[in-house]
Amino acid sequence: MSAVVASLPDRLGGAPDGKRSLRLWLRLLTCSTRIEQTVSQRLRDEFGSTLPRFDMLSALDRAGEAGLTMGEAAGMLMVSNGNVTGLATRLKADGLIEAMAGADRRVQRVRLTPLGQTRFTAMARAHERWIEALFADLTAAEADDLTRLLERTKRSLHATTHEELNG
Repeated sequence: MSAVVASLPDRLGGAPDGKRSLRLWLRLLTCSTRIEQTVSQRLRDEFGSTLPRFDMLSALDRAGEAGLTMGEAAGMLMVSNGNVTGLATRLKADGLIEAMAGADRRVQRVRLTPLGQTRFTAMARAHERWIEALFADLTAAEADDLTRLLERTKRSLHATTHEELNG
């Protein structure tokens, strides 16, 4: 066992090395949940918004003038079409997004309004500052190492879940 692993506090009551993956998953979950809660609270406090609204505005910002269909937005946000449609309805009512005319009336396409772009830009700047502050205790090398390891984990998860779906 490495000195680093040995120095980690064991909150699983002396769990054997076989529980390493469980410990890792719990730490990832705890960090992810804490970051999401912090960002969500700050979006509410500073912008009267929610994380799903921010995510939708972000997806539309990346799409540019072409906008997105509800299906495309749902795929990017990994939520149902119904969730995206409800979110889009509220964002339209607030003047942050607008529907675009399209050849197929069954497919709704939306994009940011100028007001939506202005609001999102302010939110994105604040969001970036918050994330930088949350990771400020990591050195650049540690952040790079963590990013590399998480990317490797993501590839492993994709390969494993892809095998399960096709197996």
